[in-house]
Amino acid sequence: MSWVEDWGYAGVVILMAMESSIFPVPSELVIPPAVMHDNMSLVGVIVSGTFGSWLGSSITYGVARWLGRPIVMKWGKFFFMPPAKVEKAEVFMQKYEVGGIFFARLLPVIRHLISIPAGLVRMNFWIFSLVTVLGSLTWCTVLAWCGQWVKEKNPGVMNSPEELIAAVKAESHMIIIGVVILALLYFGMLALTRKSRTEGTEPAQGE
Repeated sequence: MSWVEDWGYAGVVILMAMESSIFPVPSELVIPPAVMHDNMSLVGVIVSGTFGSWLGSSITYGVARWLGRPIVMKWGKFFFMPPAKVEKAEVFMQKYEVGGIFFARLLPVIRHLISIPAGLVRMNFWIFSLVTVLGSLTWCTVLAWCGQWVKEKNPGVMNSPEELIAAVKAESHMIIIGVVILALLYFGMLALTRKSRTEGTEPAQGE
């Protein structure tokens, strides 16, 4: 919160870049307080948050692509990237592809790691960037709306960090549930589509 208050939009960019890389910075406690700040606009916070998310994701993508899988799997545990988590992100990436990256920007935990497998498989950077920006823009917009909603309900909430955290968490839980439901619907649709394609390519009996 002090970074946002002292550094303004630059603080939002830095914190969201960290949040989109390997550092466990909660975006739920970056964007909403920034929106509540009197000297920062809703659009400015969304844009700076989206840019920061793309920046952090792009750096992580580039590092993973440059290092390669063997080095990441061997040394990642010293940088908040244990092999088990990297493997889970790889499975997620392979299973859901481009759409998975978009929804990963909306889901807790996985959004910190999804850039790693994208870099390891050398996914097209421009496609990666486009999907990352769209997902980050959606998530930052949702969080900004959440912050504005909390401020309207309780104008003095910025005076108490503890009260602010509790209020944001109370609102963000419902948002995350909604996002998870949408993601499950997408992943379910993708699974059914793949199943239909597989069945359609099976040779008929007697061929």
